[in-house]
Amino acid sequence: MSIARTRGDISGCDPAVVQDFLVHLEGKPVFPELLDLLSLTVQLDGLAHVEILRTVHHGASSFPLMAFRFGPDDPKTPVLALFGGVHGLERIGTRVVLSYLRTLMELSRWDRVTQEMLKTTRIVLFPLVNPVGMYLQRRANGNGIDLMRNSPVRADAVDRWHLFGGHRISPRLPWYQGKEGAPMEAEAQAVCDFVRREIFPAEVALAVDVHSGYGKVDRFWFPYARTREPFPHLAEVVALKQLLDKAHPHHIYRVEPQSRQYVTHGDLWDYLYEEFQAERPDGHFIPFTLELGSWLWVKKNWRQVFFRSGVFNPWLPHREQRTLRRHMILFDFLHRAVLSPDPWASLGDAARDRLLGYGLKTWYAV
Repeated sequence: MSIARTRGDISGCDPAVVQDFLVHLEGKPVFPELLDLLSLTVQLDGLAHVEILRTVHHGASSFPLMAFRFGPDDPKTPVLALFGGVHGLERIGTRVVLSYLRTLMELSRWDRVTQEMLKTTRIVLFPLVNPVGMYLQRRANGNGIDLMRNSPVRADAVDRWHLFGGHRISPRLPWYQGKEGAPMEAEAQAVCDFVRREIFPAEVALAVDVHSGYGKVDRFWFPYARTREPFPHLAEVVALKQLLDKAHPHHIYRVEPQSRQYVTHGDLWDYLYEEFQAERPDGHFIPFTLELGSWLWVKKNWRQVFFRSGVFNPWLPHREQRTLRRHMILFDFLHRAVLSPDPWASLGDAARDRLLGYGLKTWYAV
């Protein structure tokens, strides 16, 4: 069933384009995340810039890759970026980002604090990176490629039989990277182009990519995914963690490098971070991954394990509601951190050495 028909790629966005998508959706079986995304777009009333970055196709169906920007047009302005739905089975990631989008939209109408903050900072959101995968109810995109294994980055040491680290065996298996040397998938390329345009020029930038499907606790991962070597901005991460610990001493997050759990090939955030570092070695861009501890949902409702999406998403309404509201505090904290970066991004030599020592001892057994 076609979700939307378009004439060629859409390079921009206006209300008529979005309304056209909504008209084609009427009466057709479509997944709720895309419908919610388009509905929110219509309700924005000029509060944010909306753009359709690309249109991806699956058979006769077309899906928009939509991005939002609150705040000034100047790309040098400090920015917080949120991403979701990179893996189609992880619907909760898109829902978390859409929940924050809705909150931000409503606060922007009347809250003077939010309005003042958005005069000197930007918030950009890419809530649904992989709409075809979500429509098909599978992890990969329409070509069977895992978008978070799709960059050219190679890990230091991934056992060839640890398929979850990325492989090139077959798109019929999960975690498939794509053919060696092939261009990145349209969705992955859209993320990279968006980050280069909206984040690379910024004075200070933080990004959060929301995922689920691993562990019983909510983990707040920083790079690297490709190596267990220390992250170059480790001191800044420690400073941010200490600010979070003091501002919200009862927060739920386990902050750690992703490589502490496993390493992977092709991580988009490793790829983009290293490209940023090559271009702007004195800049400040830290991409985080918020990995929701979905195994706890399965433990409390074991029947979920028998369904494809059950390992990745809370099924019971009260658990989903709790998930949608509990991360708003983190996003608000990160927004304040890009607005007031001096405590973590402007470290003196003594503070940097102290924080670096703490990070090495805590996460790298050095």
